[in-house]
Amino acid sequence: MGLQDIITSLSDNPYFGAGFGLFGLGAATAVLRKGLMIGSLLFRRHYTTTLEVPCRDKSYQWVLTWITEKGAQNTQHLGVETKFTQIETGKAVTNHEFIPSVGEHFFWYRGSWIKVERNREEKTMDLHSGTPWETVKFSTLGRKRHIFHSMLEEARELALQKTVGKTIMYTAMGSEWRVFGNPRKPRPLPSVVLDSGVANTIVSDIKEFMDNSQWYIDRGVPYRRGYLLHGPPGCGKSSFITALAGHLQLAVCVLNLSERGLTDDRLNHLLAVAPENSIILLEDVDSAFVSREDTERGKAVP
Repeated sequence: MGLQDIITSLSDNPYFGAGFGLFGLGAATAVLRKGLMIGSLLFRRHYTTTLEVPCRDKSYQWVLTWITEKGAQNTQHLGVETKFTQIETGKAVTNHEFIPSVGEHFFWYRGSWIKVERNREEKTMDLHSGTPWETVKFSTLGRKRHIFHSMLEEARELALQKTVGKTIMYTAMGSEWRVFGNPRKPRPLPSVVLDSGVANTIVSDIKEFMDNSQWYIDRGVPYRRGYLLHGPPGCGKSSFITALAGHLQLAVCVLNLSERGLTDDRLNHLLAVAPENSIILLEDVDSAFVSREDTERGKAVP
């Protein structure tokens, strides 16, 4: 029996024909699926532009607010961030801010459709804030990087509009500075009662320091200025600093030196990465020093 006769007999066999047909259909489907995956990958790589913003980036919260207010205004899938403030008298103020929920959103921006994917990694945590790691990814057709530049700039301007003319407070969280609370209305400098001429002397000295940064650069001197405010608790030291920051349009970074876990390395790092145009308020400076009497007394104890 020749080869042709064998092929003819197998083709006439209904069981073999059915099996071969199923095998061919499965193989064709697998090849088609693989081709679609490769084609989709090549299309996304060469014909789409993406931008990923991680939650640790400063613009992350700006972008979420911008999407809600300017971008995907009609989205029906929202998340909420509640800010609760209670003053000493017991009065509570609650503010709800809506942001896009986790998932996909679409909106039209400057002649292009933008796809937004907000992802949350439940198994990955931000070690500084203790919250799940999140990212927001934007995608659009074509090579349109300028759209993302415009979008980020609008998000920045929208965020700055809420802080213009106000004092921003920062607090140390781990190895970075985080915004603490809402921006505050600047406190008038004359509202803090000090000895005559003290406030004006400090303001004049700070302005002279801010206007002569080049002098420090030319001589290789660290560009910083320090002031020691002393007095009993409640005499207005922190209030004066807050009013001073509002008067000079500076931010305030609060760092308590008596905080547990504050090492020399962490302190140096926080001072090095402090926001520009800010006053670093070091609370409880006396807790950072050990008097000689305490040291000698400790050594004398058997």
